[in-house]
Amino acid sequence: MRAGRTGAGLAAALIATAVTLAGCTSAPAPDRDTQVQVVATFSVLADIATEIGGDRARVHSMVPRTADPHEYTPRPTDMSRAADADVLVWNGLNMETGNDWFADLAAASGHDLDDPTVVEAAAGITPMYLDLAEAPAPGDPVPDADRLNPHAFLDPVVGMAYARNICDGLIAADPAGADYYRARTADYLDRLTVIDAQYQAVIGALPPDRRLLVTSENAFQYPAARYGLETGYLWAIDTEGQGSPSQVMALIDLVRTSGVPALFIESNVAPRPLRTVSDDTGVPIAGTVYSDALGDDDSPAATYLDLLEHNIVTIGDGLG
Repeated sequence: MRAGRTGAGLAAALIATAVTLAGCTSAPAPDRDTQVQVVATFSVLADIATEIGGDRARVHSMVPRTADPHEYTPRPTDMSRAADADVLVWNGLNMETGNDWFADLAAASGHDLDDPTVVEAAAGITPMYLDLAEAPAPGDPVPDADRLNPHAFLDPVVGMAYARNICDGLIAADPAGADYYRARTADYLDRLTVIDAQYQAVIGALPPDRRLLVTSENAFQYPAARYGLETGYLWAIDTEGQGSPSQVMALIDLVRTSGVPALFIESNVAPRPLRTVSDDTGVPIAGTVYSDALGDDDSPAATYLDLLEHNIVTIGDGLG
C-alpha cells in the first residue's frame, strides 16, 4: 500500500481545508434543491444509488469512474460534498483502504458511521478472505481484516443486498420517498434476479474441466464460490505487489496443468504480467472483465448491471 498520512492527520487536513475555503468568500451558499444529496465512494455504488434514488436523489462518486477505489486520497471537493450530503455510501470490507480514509472523511464532515444515512453497502453479507477458498466456518480462525476481499458486488446476489441497504439509507434520509424507493428497488432486484439466473445457466453449462477463471487479481472470489468456479490469479489484490517473477511462474504452472482454455484481463490493471502468462503457455486472453469500477459511458460496463452482464458473457464465451 502507498504510504499516507494518519487518520487524525487526514481529518485535520480536510477540516482545515474546508475552513480555509469557506473563509475565501462572503457569498452565501446556494439554496439546496429538494433532491436527496448522495455521495458514494466509487462508481459501482454511485450507479446503484442512482438507480434506486431516481429523480429524488442526486448522486456523486468520489472516486472517478474507471479509477481504482482501493487506495484513494480524498480531495477538498470530496470533503465539501460529504459535508453537504444527506446520505454517504461506502462499500466496507476493506475496500476504502489507505489509512481508513472513508471513516476519517465521514467524521470530519460531520457524519457518524452508525447513522442509518451512512450506508455500508456490504453490511450483512458473509465476507470472504483473500487467502481462503471459502468463508471461515464458525469457530475457525478468522484472518485479519486487511485480508477481506472487498469485491462482493461482483456476485449479483450480493448486489441485491447492496441495493436493499442503499434503499434503507435513502428512506432514512427521505422518509416521504419510502414508497418510491421501495418500488424502484423491487424493480432493480427483479433485474438482478434475471442476471443471477444468467450466471447460473452460463456457468452450469460449462464442463467441469473448464470452470477455472484465471485473472490478474483475486477479485472474482464471491461469484466463483456461489456459481461453482475455481479461481487462479497473479496477485490477491491490487494494493499488493503485481506481476513478480514468482507470481507469474506460479500462474504459468497452474495454467499448464489445468488445461484452462482462456485467460481474462481486468479493465483497470496493467496487462503485461498476464500477457506473459499467455505468451508462455499459449493460452489466449479471451477478453476484458471489470472488477473494481465501471467503464466509461461508451464501454460495455457503463452501469453496474451492464458490468455484471458483460462479465458473465465474456467468461462464458471464453470458457465455453
